[in-house]
Amino acid sequence: METSKVIHAIYTDDDVLMSAVKKVRAERYHIEEIYTPFPVHGLDKAMGLAPTRLAITAFIYGLLGLAVAVVMMNYIMIDDWPQDIGGKPSFSYIENMPAFVPIMFELTVFFSAHLMVITFYLRSRMWPFKNAENPDPRTTDDHFLMELAVQGNGDELENLLKDTGAVEINVIDKTD
Repeated sequence: METSKVIHAIYTDDDVLMSAVKKVRAERYHIEEIYTPFPVHGLDKAMGLAPTRLAITAFIYGLLGLAVAVVMMNYIMIDDWPQDIGGKPSFSYIENMPAFVPIMFELTVFFSAHLMVITFYLRSRMWPFKNAENPDPRTTDDHFLMELAVQGNGDELENLLKDTGAVEINVIDKTD
């Protein structure tokens, strides 16, 4: 097991955290992770993270749901068990499509929503019975934690973090 040192800088205000992230990035330090009790708007952009592709997967999952709805309704209502409902013919899918629109919409939303939740949990590596990776329990209540790797620059990094408004700075040995 390899150990490395990281600095945990703790902040009590999200606006102070945002300005600290900008100052730390301007000094060319790499921020490993930031833990917050709630989503902070613009933090991903300030950290320089790439935009997420989850919206693309949501669209693909919606198309999958739409395809499943079309194939399912064509098989059930046209091929397997055609029924005369309200005097409407069941000779082809196209003739009955207006009646199928609500089902197509619902399955599009159903597939997109459920598969997005599963994708989010898998992508975030948050599966059942997983131990929490949160380094400080206060970040689930009212504190913000910025984690930075120490590579021989510990003192100047600590001074920079103090200048940015960190209320607490801890150097931790992190085991990989």
